[in-house]
Amino acid sequence: MTSTNAWAAIQKRLDSMPKPTQVLRLCADPDVRDRYHSARQAAARAEDYEKGLGKDADKDALALVRKQAREAQDELVAATEAYEAATVTLTFQALERGKLEALINEHPPLEEEESDAEFHVDTFAPALIASASTDGMPLEYAQHAMQTWPLDDWKALWGAAWTVQQRKRSDLGKG
Repeated sequence: MTSTNAWAAIQKRLDSMPKPTQVLRLCADPDVRDRYHSARQAAARAEDYEKGLGKDADKDALALVRKQAREAQDELVAATEAYEAATVTLTFQALERGKLEALINEHPPLEEEESDAEFHVDTFAPALIASASTDGMPLEYAQHAMQTWPLDDWKALWGAAWTVQQRKRSDLGKG
């Protein structure tokens, strides 16, 4: 294989790599969310316990542990269904470098902002959220969320859109 052909194969793989994505889940019911998280933990513990039993374990004890693991899995299935029904999932994708830089340049920091500020967060954040949304969130809704959502939910929304821009796919290591 010539080096041109080798590069063509590498380039094809590079160009077909998906851009990083970040998912944000917002659950309307904290009790449903808590049930889901508890069920995940209980199912994981039951599975680990079952795997940890030796082949020479007492048959009755093994049957009981397997029954408990099945029950934990059944509860996880039910809790997952309830959680998904009460949850809105938003997905954000990394923008191409040029698009991100252009967006940053469209929202320069105000003079009174810190000298190391890269952008004016009050206008840039909703613009980035709307641009990075794979769900088609309009800019107007991102601005609305910034003004009306509870602070921690807003921070999570902003964080999902911003941190995916920082996510790398590279791994520099030894040969």
